[in-house]
Amino acid sequence: MDTGRANSIEIDIERLWRDLDASALIGPGRAGGLRRLALTDEDKAMRDVFVAWCESAGCQVRVDAVGNIFARRGGLDDTLPAILIGSHLDTQIAGGRYDGILGVLAGLEIIRTLNDHGVVTRRPIELVTWTNEEGVRFQPPMMGSGAFTGAHDVAWVHAQLDDDRKIFAEELSRIGYLRSAQPLPEHYDSYFELHIEQGETLDAEGLHVGIVTGGFRTFGTELRVTGENAHSGPTPMRRRSNALVGASLLIARLNDIGWTFEPEGRTTCSRLLIEPNRYGIIPHSAKLTVDMRHPDDEKAREMYQEFLDFVPLAARKANVGIEIAKEWSFGDVVFDSRLINLVRSVAADLGVSHRHLLSAASHDAYNVAKVIPTVMIFTPCREGISHNEKEHIEPSYTAPGVNVLLNAVLRRANA
Repeated sequence: MDTGRANSIEIDIERLWRDLDASALIGPGRAGGLRRLALTDEDKAMRDVFVAWCESAGCQVRVDAVGNIFARRGGLDDTLPAILIGSHLDTQIAGGRYDGILGVLAGLEIIRTLNDHGVVTRRPIELVTWTNEEGVRFQPPMMGSGAFTGAHDVAWVHAQLDDDRKIFAEELSRIGYLRSAQPLPEHYDSYFELHIEQGETLDAEGLHVGIVTGGFRTFGTELRVTGENAHSGPTPMRRRSNALVGASLLIARLNDIGWTFEPEGRTTCSRLLIEPNRYGIIPHSAKLTVDMRHPDDEKAREMYQEFLDFVPLAARKANVGIEIAKEWSFGDVVFDSRLINLVRSVAADLGVSHRHLLSAASHDAYNVAKVIPTVMIFTPCREGISHNEKEHIEPSYTAPGVNVLLNAVLRRANA
């Protein structure tokens, strides 16, 4: 029986790439990427394939009440807390083939590699794919990991609606992934998440691994602007209550705040819905989603407060009502120092080029880090392009990072 000598084995990169290519056939986008939104038929198809792959690798598969899928590879002592590896399989509307997906399938490749080499670890290893990380169809993002960690109540998650007023729980049941397993944070020793960088640092510097120390502090909110439907011809300017004008004032101020906090501050309005959205009619309703990000917590809070202070001014100027429908925040996380040191040591032993990085994007690891020791590993993506169908990575500069993940997990599982 082999318990695995550190740094002695490597993944099968060709097999991993076959899995990535197979994933890319499920919910293909228009330009070579993916459109695989949470709890859609495409999501179900990918989940079914993933479960079959995990079971073929000898894993025991469980699904919890919000559709998170856990695949367990037993250890010598199954009573010990397991090592958890994961990310997500859902995508943006016009998303890439690798964002999140690489992290899940890299975890599967690690299990297969350990099987190939007959390695039995002291601790169990589990692979997870989190539900609705992207937050495209149901908001907020990172919903599945939020429920797992207690940040969201399961009943609240179940009640969330998409734009067509379809209910989360009913859609989860429809695709066959409303189950009752109850994995808890205390069942896990540590969490590892591998992800493409979604930034250009590694690609520009020719490095293979980013060791993520923390994230940009992010504040997000959904606002609803209420005006009055009226004809655009006869209605005098003084009598108008134009919801789109109110939303536009908010968006313009948001953009100004981002420029004020350049180069590290970022502000975005990513979503705007107006009604009735018809020619000749003054909109009576607008709904917009915004976020503000900065690596410094205090400055991120300052950005958010500046935006909130402007909301009543925009309401008065546009003669509309504005309410905050939802608020969320993430990124106030520092990843586990011991796991960071472990990943750095493994990278050095393997001769893999690396550096420390902050993550400007959000990840399930942000939620998990609050309840389980967590570390993130970044691998390069070409020109930092992500959430885009042009997203691209290559086996040659991805394999080193997955091998670092493999050997870091192996060391921790045998500790």
